[in-house]
Amino acid sequence: MRYVDFRDVIRDELRRNPTGLTWAELKDRLDLPYERPCPTWVRRMEQEVGLSRAKGSGRAYVWKVGSEDTSPTRKRTRSVSRRGD
Repeated sequence: MRYVDFRDVIRDELRRNPTGLTWAELKDRLDLPYERPCPTWVRRMEQEVGLSRAKGSGRAYVWKVGSEDTSPTRKRTRSVSRRGD
């Protein structure tokens, strides 16, 4: 599974569940192949999709995402040359 696939399935599932889900719930619901989430990917998701994790009951953390992506929009620009003006 690539990072973008991981990010997108988790983001979509958390948007359908605004009260949040634990990693165990996400893993079971989405049939994820990982015992634990990759810390690097989790940090990236915090930046890109507004992932937050808050202490839940016991040792579990509840994962939530913001309503919109927080990643900066990248605009492509091309230079236009003007001739003869």
